[in-house]
Amino acid sequence: MSMGDEYFEQMFANSDDPWAMRKRWYERRKRALLLACLPREHYPAIFEPGCANGETSLVLAPRCDYLLCCDTAPAAVQLTRGRLADVNHAQVRQWRLPQDWPNERFDLIVLNELCYYLDPNDLGELIERAGQSLKPSGHLLACHWLAPIEGCSFDGAAVHQRLDEGLGLCSLLRHEEPDFILQVWSRDGVSVAQHEGLR
Repeated sequence: MSMGDEYFEQMFANSDDPWAMRKRWYERRKRALLLACLPREHYPAIFEPGCANGETSLVLAPRCDYLLCCDTAPAAVQLTRGRLADVNHAQVRQWRLPQDWPNERFDLIVLNELCYYLDPNDLGELIERAGQSLKPSGHLLACHWLAPIEGCSFDGAAVHQRLDEGLGLCSLLRHEEPDFILQVWSRDGVSVAQHEGLR
């Protein structure tokens, strides 16, 4: 079974930053790496499911014309809306994944520290929906903690193996450290240099 809403509601009941995304250098550095690994400088439309308290949402917003974020926890949605209050091109929804999913198609989907909270069936459905939601030149970025998480069906390595197998997309980038793994997949396989006509 996927992690229940009560788990996330309890996390945010105790703190507005339950994963210390603002204060930990580990989290700030990982966010900077995530941004640096994006193959495009700018995206027309980005979808960030599982936005938590909006720390990553805030740095993704300047990189796009339209940002859609969602989270299952009401407190997370409220916090992200507060962080993006001055960003006119951003929307934040309270959705439970993968049952709730947008009808739009996106140039970038960011799965950041999300997928191990899903059970095998829900993860499979999320991967299918994400693949269907990518535009022809779209990218999918995933970043996950590698250590086991109590109560979760997968660790980060298993999540990325499932993504590799299920997406059927070209791998553009894989960055792995002892703590986390970050990957970018592409539908068209065009590299950064190729996109700018250098190859």
